[in-house]
Amino acid sequence: MMDLPVTQYAKAGDVYVAYQVFGSGSIDLVFVPGWTSNLDLWWDSPFTSNWLRGLGRFSRVIMFDKRGTGLSDRSGGPPGMDQRMDDIRAVKDAAGSERAAVLGISEGGSLAALFAATHPDRCQALVLHGAFVRFASWFPTQSDLDAFFAYVREKWGSGEAMVKFSPSRKDDQTYRQWWARRERASASPSTAIALMQMNSEIHIGYPAVRARANLGHSPPT
Repeated sequence: MMDLPVTQYAKAGDVYVAYQVFGSGSIDLVFVPGWTSNLDLWWDSPFTSNWLRGLGRFSRVIMFDKRGTGLSDRSGGPPGMDQRMDDIRAVKDAAGSERAAVLGISEGGSLAALFAATHPDRCQALVLHGAFVRFASWFPTQSDLDAFFAYVREKWGSGEAMVKFSPSRKDDQTYRQWWARRERASASPSTAIALMQMNSEIHIGYPAVRARANLGHSPPT
């Protein structure tokens, strides 16, 4: 059984970004989480911890909490894509990783794709899981998004949203309790709403990524 990794801090501008390094594979793998996360809570569920240990069997994994979430600094307003992308650079530098495969999940996939386009010399490969080009792929209508905001305002920390994201575990009360703790430990309700509002503006279609690859003008963040 692998010992739990030690949480460390990298400096990205004026912000401290929490990160962990584990595994001993032949490649570096930077794991970019979704919209909220908490490093410690990943290891509290056997479903997520076993998955992480699987990644560590073939790679040296570098994972982190994006600024504004989890164990990282929560200073200032919602960070833009450029600021959050710099979190990836900061943890790579702190972990001594020049080039790495980058794995992005959900909203983290959008961020990982922009990092790969902006810093191709530091990205060995790009892997996306449950990611989206446009935020509308996640909440297709404004009413869907408003319903989610209502959940955050009224029931954040209850774990009830787990059914939407993990329907196969809808009857697993232990997993629901873990999900509730993860919500509370990842962000406050106000932060969760602010981050989701910012995410609603994400659009990293081909023109945007092409521009980031220095083939045109940089898109707005």
